[in-house]
Amino acid sequence: MRPSLRHAFLAGLFAASPACADWSGRVGLEYLYFWNEPEDKAQHMQYGSAFIEPKFNREWDDGKQQFNFTGFARLDPRDDERQHADIRELEYLKVGESHELRVGIRKVFWGVTEAQHLVDIVNQSDIVENPDGDTKLGQPMLNVAFIHDVGTLDLFVMPYFRERTFPGKEGRPRFRFVVDEGLASYEAGSEERHLDFAARWSMSTSGLDLGLSYFYGTSRLPRLIPTPIAPGQIVLAPRYDLIHQFGLDATYVDDAWLWKLEVINREHIETWHLALSAGFEYTFSGVRDSAVDVGLLAEYLYDDRGEDASTIDLIPPIQAVAPPSAFQNDLFVGMRIGFNDVQSSQILAGLAYDLDGRGLTYSVKAERRLGETWKLNLEWRGYAGAPPDDVLHALRNEDSARVTLAWYF
Repeated sequence: MRPSLRHAFLAGLFAASPACADWSGRVGLEYLYFWNEPEDKAQHMQYGSAFIEPKFNREWDDGKQQFNFTGFARLDPRDDERQHADIRELEYLKVGESHELRVGIRKVFWGVTEAQHLVDIVNQSDIVENPDGDTKLGQPMLNVAFIHDVGTLDLFVMPYFRERTFPGKEGRPRFRFVVDEGLASYEAGSEERHLDFAARWSMSTSGLDLGLSYFYGTSRLPRLIPTPIAPGQIVLAPRYDLIHQFGLDATYVDDAWLWKLEVINREHIETWHLALSAGFEYTFSGVRDSAVDVGLLAEYLYDDRGEDASTIDLIPPIQAVAPPSAFQNDLFVGMRIGFNDVQSSQILAGLAYDLDGRGLTYSVKAERRLGETWKLNLEWRGYAGAPPDDVLHALRNEDSARVTLAWYF
């Protein structure tokens, strides 16, 4: 950070009036229960944990400069890897006439479809928090946005890479073999200090939201290579390769219809592959003259690698192939119910079925406010029918229910 920029930031942070500063966040408890006995006797059927997520915001210069902070920490007595802390955001924002500058640690989300977010490439997934990959680690970056009538161009420079988190030996859900993060390796000679780049142009007009993106850098999704560490003992070693990715995301609103599309073309280990998610959400508003809205969702998930995309090989030596994808020829259907009550109650249920007969995944998520400052979240997640060589087979015993109670301040 240049001296003039640093001085402006510090002066604003410490000299701004208290009225421009705000603390918020949440503190909560989580209970996680698995229906089936674990494959590894070191694992458990039940897990309890506590977490805190504080947030701080300060504005000055008539809102043209900001400092934002979001932290996170979890205490889990049964899984050492899940007992962790992270800075989700720690950024300085400067707003100009036709540009915005952000420096620090940020979370950036790209994506529009429900079942998977193909184009979302900037932040690393925090898998110990949730296996769906939607919970993200903070990413150090410099981000400049150029804002014009024809759209917004975002440029990103990321000087440091965050490795993916994985459950430990006692943790669930996880693969049959433990991921040993200490054995991580990189294609880039500078390893986690490789300089990654990304760019995204976005525009909105007449119901259409469109984004075109490009990323070059260390893949957020590692290959997991079975590695013998002792006779009869195997762990998975993460391998982080360099990739190029071109992405397109789009939504189009037409009355009660919301059409969605995500497409990527990714180069990984000198091979290109195409993947897409495409579908719609149709909303019935005020069902039977009530306040309830019901949305029906359907998406098709495709990967041009075919069944090879979801097939895994756990017998060394391992071929140098891209990380597997659970969705290569799948149909996702779901329902979203919004009750539009004072408690902000809502339910989202979905099922992804492999059209080649390679299993299915399903989930139900529900949330409801309790009073003014409490919130209850429920989640049920399950897996079924995956053959032994499919990436989802390792999760066949990992059907689970999660209950989260949080106090917001």
